[in-house]
Amino acid sequence: MTSNQTAADRIREIERTRLRALVAADMSAARPLHADDFQLITPIGVALSREDYLGAIAAGHIRYRAWEPGDIAVRLNGSAAVICYRARLEVIFNGHAVPPGEYWHTDTYELRDGEWMVVWSQATAIGRP
Repeated sequence: MTSNQTAADRIREIERTRLRALVAADMSAARPLHADDFQLITPIGVALSREDYLGAIAAGHIRYRAWEPGDIAVRLNGSAAVICYRARLEVIFNGHAVPPGEYWHTDTYELRDGEWMVVWSQATAIGRP
């Protein structure tokens, strides 16, 4: 296995760990996986900082009931990587259940102080026929 394959597998593992932490609202596990300057662009186009996003999960304003990723593609270049995958999500937002849906996720990771962490994340809803 090449070093790039090893790094790609590690990033996939981190992403799956991050998703499990978000579904469990386990901020002690989720926080170190998100860079201080993390930013999420939601499917409706809202930009959230790390504190806004993780704070909303911790407070119960965002509650993931399920986040099931498919195969995670990884494009790696030195200390930066981009991942892309399709996932099925169930989420409750401010007390309102969002219908279960499919989303594309594109995330950038950076190797910082020897650890891979997510820096940018964008989710796009996949339309229904």
